[in-house]
Amino acid sequence: MKPFLILQLRPETEAADEEFAAMLRRGQLAPERAHRIRLDQAPLPPDLSLDDYAGIIVGGGPGCVSDPPESRSPLEARIEATILSLMPQVTARDFPFMGCCYGIGILGHHLGAPVSKTQYGEPVSPTEATRTPDGAADPLLADLPERFHILVGHKEALDDLPAGCVHLLEGPRCPYQMIRHGSNVYATQFHPEADGTSFALRIRIYRDKGYFPPEQAQELTDACRDVATEASGQILTHFVARYGG
Repeated sequence: MKPFLILQLRPETEAADEEFAAMLRRGQLAPERAHRIRLDQAPLPPDLSLDDYAGIIVGGGPGCVSDPPESRSPLEARIEATILSLMPQVTARDFPFMGCCYGIGILGHHLGAPVSKTQYGEPVSPTEATRTPDGAADPLLADLPERFHILVGHKEALDDLPAGCVHLLEGPRCPYQMIRHGSNVYATQFHPEADGTSFALRIRIYRDKGYFPPEQAQELTDACRDVATEASGQILTHFVARYGG
């Protein structure tokens, strides 16, 4: 069976390691079936072929596609350019893809949709996702509850649905919580890999990155700790099962 390509964008090793472990756990993916690349440490192999993989899973990160180029560090610019370089192949081939949080901005930006910090950013928090009619019919969501809890924390978001996409999950504050392009290219604004333990670690690591006032770190940790995220985690489970053979 082909492995999944796991692309990580986080330059903080502790956060990246926890995210990778969470992806394996929620995806029910054996380590030997995951080809992990931390884009802060290594470029994509020049001979990389999508034909060698069952699918791609992209993690989150502190970058924002809506940031002006002059405000980005060379590392942030390189990571974003690298992941964007894959998107023409992904969408043209309708190749199995799951972009988590930052991934929805990458997909939207690639498709020419507006991504900004002006409307739908959400603080680090638990919130609720609701399936749209298209979501209820989607194979990754069909057996999930009509509504379920998710964990979010993002400065930017889609302002509108990208061309060629289907709206699958909506939220009370941020409407575009999950979309699909074609039949196989998915992206979520929330973190399907994460649970309360994941967010406790990320709150600690990113407390000074502008996601929330630093003095609220403990309050946010407490708010996320006991949230039931099993349903949102099933999305990764279903993605791996559907495309992993």
